[in-house]
Amino acid sequence: MRTRASGNVSRETEPIPSPSTTPPTAPMPRRDGVISLTPEGFQDALGVAGEDLERLRAYVALLEKWQAKINLVGAGSLKDVWRRHILDSAQLGPLLPLGAKSIADIGSGAGFPGLVLAILAGQFGINAEIHLIESNGRKCAFLREANRITGAGAKIHHSRAEKLSNFSTDVIIARAVASLDELLEYADSMLKKDGQCLFLKGEKWREELTKAQKNWIINESTIQSLSDSSGMILKLEAIARRDDS
Repeated sequence: MRTRASGNVSRETEPIPSPSTTPPTAPMPRRDGVISLTPEGFQDALGVAGEDLERLRAYVALLEKWQAKINLVGAGSLKDVWRRHILDSAQLGPLLPLGAKSIADIGSGAGFPGLVLAILAGQFGINAEIHLIESNGRKCAFLREANRITGAGAKIHHSRAEKLSNFSTDVIIARAVASLDELLEYADSMLKKDGQCLFLKGEKWREELTKAQKNWIINESTIQSLSDSSGMILKLEAIARRDDS
């Protein structure tokens, strides 16, 4: 089982096993020629405990069942759900600050990345409350059921992020929900002093960062995505609005 680093080890430089160095067990070829990541391959890549893997399997099975009725994720992404959604979310675990007491997932949707991190809290030594913020009622119903069957213990808020009152958090995470500029607007109202943001971004991450820097002063660092060679994780700290924006 993977343990979290202690002391002053940099989260960016902490070694994280890569799926490319640990081949998935019994890979399943897709029509486009890309090898789908299996549950066993995911387990090997991150050293996930067996009981946590079973909870994730239950989550994926529920996702596939509900997807037939409501649009939770892109239908095509389910062909490689363990890479596109589970690994993509779980890779944030080792990057979370050790002292965080609360983590907010803005626009959680089907629970990525927040619910995956809640399921794997023991794996990554996460002692924070994880809040899933989602404005769509049907997606919130799914989140409640997924939270129940996995015993994840996440807090679910049926609300838009900007409508939450008296809410503040140490860490904000988000994936595929809004532009970086918009995400920083949300962070401005709910991120605690000395808090940080971890945002999963695709191939246009640099363009988004450049645009956001016109309006915001940001201490940023980037971490290569494990699930997408063109993607990047943006770690943002010391965020402040520019006076002239």
